[in-house]
Amino acid sequence: MTTTDSAAQGRDLVERVRQASRAADGHDPLDEQAALLLKHRGLAAARMWVTGNGFALVHEGALDLAVAPEARGRGEGATLAAAVADSGADVRTAWSHGDDPAARAIAARHGFAATRELWVMRRPVTEPLPPLESDVAIRGYRPADEADLLRVNAAAFAHHPEQGSMDAAGLAERMAEPWFDPAGLLVAHDGERMLGFHWTKQHDADLGEVYVVAIAPEAQGAGLGRMLTLAGLHHLAGHGVREVLLYVESDNHPARKVYERLGFTHAASDTHVQFTRS
Repeated sequence: MTTTDSAAQGRDLVERVRQASRAADGHDPLDEQAALLLKHRGLAAARMWVTGNGFALVHEGALDLAVAPEARGRGEGATLAAAVADSGADVRTAWSHGDDPAARAIAARHGFAATRELWVMRRPVTEPLPPLESDVAIRGYRPADEADLLRVNAAAFAHHPEQGSMDAAGLAERMAEPWFDPAGLLVAHDGERMLGFHWTKQHDADLGEVYVVAIAPEAQGAGLGRMLTLAGLHHLAGHGVREVLLYVESDNHPARKVYERLGFTHAASDTHVQFTRS
């Protein structure tokens, strides 16, 4: 087990572990924020520890740790966690993508407690969608919308630790990703200002995502969130995907109710847990 200061040195290992984990677990062990940071900034603002089959990445007070499925149960995860702890790195939070019992045990051993749950909810596109009846204009994103989109996003997610911090640079990084489609970033407006948006994401031919739904505070409470979500579902269905997923905080009951009424369901195995140092 070694510490690496070279993003290139660890990149192949990280990608191998991510690919194997996605295939075995159904989810990525590295969240989007960490993946973009590693891609665009390397280890300039992060530290990485690696073993033959796993990695630990510390960035902005957060820890992402993963071991390839075929090598689990041999203590590599515990070794990586111990190395991070012994280094004195500033780690305040860590995620378990999939709520793995081994991750819970390691977290408890190092003084972390579960403080947040993020649900993945899914909906098969084979179920008919309700018709879209919109009281406001909805269209695809235009470059001139950037400032308005950042304003609405910041206001809508003022208390969200990841999404609410997105700035112009973060927006540009996401729009530079291969999956970005301006037509899939649906904007609701009243002719003068943006009221909200639904950013859809198509992962592949079969899978789509309700990536971000944001409603300006002054437009909340009038059903715009449901309307934009439904518009995005129609957009993704028109591209032939078979399933749509989304991420929602487990305690965000109003949002969950909207998604449930639109046919989304949640399985216990589709739960991500954030641990905070106690």
